[in-house]
Amino acid sequence: MFHAIVPPYLLEQLERSVGDPSVRARIRQSLQHDAVLRTRPAAGRTPEVAAAGGRQRKVYDAEHGTDLPGTLIRSEGDEPVQDQPVNQAYDGTGATWTLYQECYGRDSIDGNGLVLVSTVHYDRGYANAFWDGSQMVFGDGDGEIFGNFTSSIDVTGHELTHGVTQYTANLDYQGQSGALNESISDVFGSLAKQYSLKQSAADADWLIGAGLFLPGVQGVALRSMKAPGTAYDDPRLGKDPQPADMAGYVDTQDDSGGVHINSGIPNHAFYLVATAIGGNAYDDAGKIWYGTLTSGNLASSATFKDFAEATQATARSLFGDASTQLAAVTKSWQTVGVLDDSSSLMNAAQTDLRTTAPPAEPPAETV
Repeated sequence: MFHAIVPPYLLEQLERSVGDPSVRARIRQSLQHDAVLRTRPAAGRTPEVAAAGGRQRKVYDAEHGTDLPGTLIRSEGDEPVQDQPVNQAYDGTGATWTLYQECYGRDSIDGNGLVLVSTVHYDRGYANAFWDGSQMVFGDGDGEIFGNFTSSIDVTGHELTHGVTQYTANLDYQGQSGALNESISDVFGSLAKQYSLKQSAADADWLIGAGLFLPGVQGVALRSMKAPGTAYDDPRLGKDPQPADMAGYVDTQDDSGGVHINSGIPNHAFYLVATAIGGNAYDDAGKIWYGTLTSGNLASSATFKDFAEATQATARSLFGDASTQLAAVTKSWQTVGVLDDSSSLMNAAQTDLRTTAPPAEPPAETV
């Protein structure tokens, strides 16, 4: 399944607004290329599993072509090379592997030692990065709006997490389940960066794709989990359309039913959970989201409400009925409008009642 970091609506806006014909042509080519990839089945290459276990990375060079994986440039344990995108892909995939292994005990993307394969210098002026079902692929950017897509660890973590979702909940890439698919990738992409930098929830920037935009672009990233809808506001890009809560939910058939736009809602919920709990987001908050994703209890067509209730159940299982973690999870989903105040789990967290029998009948009235 093809999952790209830059949504089609953003590239379509750029194709309409960019003044330089050569840049516009590169954007158009990226759009057309992505449209073809979306119609193809998942990559048919047999995934490589590390025989010895542990972290295993391979970075290839497409040499501006589109044949994958390309020419092998750097493997696990090799010294850095002169090509910066190769080294950045190597470091970004390593940081993602380390997050999953050290924080959640997961052995690579599939949980079974999958070798992390990346290809850089894909196509010419390709303004995107994607997971194709078996590996990461990075473009060099169009040269005016986007720089190299290997520059952000959170982008790499985002795309590799599509692989984790593929091997676990396998959420349908349409509507709310698709927005959850995108949001989960943003969550763990951000956590990969935070863990690599040893940042607390309070210190993190909560941006996805910070550093992708070139100088002159009025924006800080593709998305903001802290404040959805504020990542960019540029004459060529337009204004970031992400809503932060259900009041702004976008009902659309574009972008597979708004998977990139509406992901701002569960993104914001996770940010609220992490900052309410405090400390490091990859600890308690991350464990709740990871436990929910890998529980086996999520339907592939899960809605926001389904996922919210599943995170409540995970928080209750991990930390208890009266825990601050459960209270933070419930309050955050209520704040973004996914859950209402009548949540039974919230009532349990607030009162810790364990009624096992109906209350006794009131005494009969006397005359």
